[in-house]
Amino acid sequence: METALELCVDFRIAVDIAAPPDVVWGVICDLERWHEWTASVRGIRPLSKGPLRVGSRALVRQPRLPPAIWKVIALEPGRRFTWVNGLPGLWVYATHSVTPAAAGARAALSLRYDGLLGAVLARVLRDLTNRYLELEAAGLKKRSEQRARDGL
Repeated sequence: METALELCVDFRIAVDIAAPPDVVWGVICDLERWHEWTASVRGIRPLSKGPLRVGSRALVRQPRLPPAIWKVIALEPGRRFTWVNGLPGLWVYATHSVTPAAAGARAALSLRYDGLLGAVLARVLRDLTNRYLELEAAGLKKRSEQRARDGL
C-alpha cells in the first residue's frame, strides 16, 4: 500500500523466453534496434562509443514522452544493466535482467520513479508505464525466440 510519504514507485514485469540467456542478452544490449521489436521505443541513439558499459549514455525517444538521455550506472555483463535519467527531484531507474530458466531464460524489466516529482509522475504515467513494460516484454520474447530459431 502506498502512502503520501513514499517518494518512489516501482513497476515490474517478467517473461519466460524459449531462448538461451545469451541470445536474450544480445537482443537487450543491441540498443539501436529496440525500435524494431517494441512499439514503446521510437529510437535509441548511443551517445557513447563501444559496447554497453557503466557510463554509457543513449538518447531514447518514446511515443508520448519527451526524449531522454539515459546513463548506465550498473552492469553485470550477460545478466543485467541499470540505467537512469532525470533531474533533481525526479529520477527514473530502469533495470533489464536475464537469468537462466527451465525453458531458456527469464527476462525481468523494472522501472522505478524516485524523488518527490518522481512519485507524482509515476501516478500520472502509471497506465502508460505498465503498457510500455508489457510491450517491451512481449517484443523481447518474440525477437529473442526468433533469433534462437534462426540460430543468430
